[in-house]
Amino acid sequence: MKALALALLMSLDTTLWARMLERHTVAVDDTAGVRVDYRALRGDPDWERLLASLERADPEALATRAERLAFWINVYNVLAIDVVRRHYPVESIRDVGSLLRPVWKREAGRVGGEPRTLHEIEHEILRPMGEPRIHAAIVCASTSCPSLRREPYRAERLDAQLDDALRAFLADPDKGSRLEPEAGVLRVSRIFRWFEEDFGDVLAFLEPQLPEATRAWLAEHRDSVRLRHFDYDWSLNDSSSAR
Repeated sequence: MKALALALLMSLDTTLWARMLERHTVAVDDTAGVRVDYRALRGDPDWERLLASLERADPEALATRAERLAFWINVYNVLAIDVVRRHYPVESIRDVGSLLRPVWKREAGRVGGEPRTLHEIEHEILRPMGEPRIHAAIVCASTSCPSLRREPYRAERLDAQLDDALRAFLADPDKGSRLEPEAGVLRVSRIFRWFEEDFGDVLAFLEPQLPEATRAWLAEHRDSVRLRHFDYDWSLNDSSSAR
């Protein structure tokens, strides 16, 4: 029991993270899917306690790949929210950075006492783990990102959570995937172009998780379908912007 208590003290407080998601996010019917109340987060002392748990976390103590993936996905989402929270109000997370030093390469927070950027977490920690479904799970506070999951990612359920996140993203016809059969086009998120090397054959990767009607159409037209990409909306997934 002491070992378990110590391990919990040296990790992100997922119980508190779950509470923050319940308290300060809302599912919406617009493209963002889930919006965040950044204004309210600025005055919530529990958010500071969540960041404190991240500061004292020990990523080196994570024993399994699933534990590491779940931890760093959660960390990315917490820190992306915190970047916006600290600079709120902004219209986009990209407004926090500059041309010479974009937001992705600025310090986003401290993990285990070490400063981390969103770029480091995504490109130097998560992507090298070889799990392309992370791109449906990490959320950079923008409307066209996959919708923020309103629960923490957990090692013991990670595979199912990642599958569910990818399916939910691809089921969204405004930003995930949309079949345009008359044009012979499958329109998908630009994420699948930006990170194409992570997916290999993009269509083969996506096909099992696409909506049923799209899969049925592809069964007859796979050789002729053309992939096209949505424009990317970088506006903030702020709850005050909900329509």
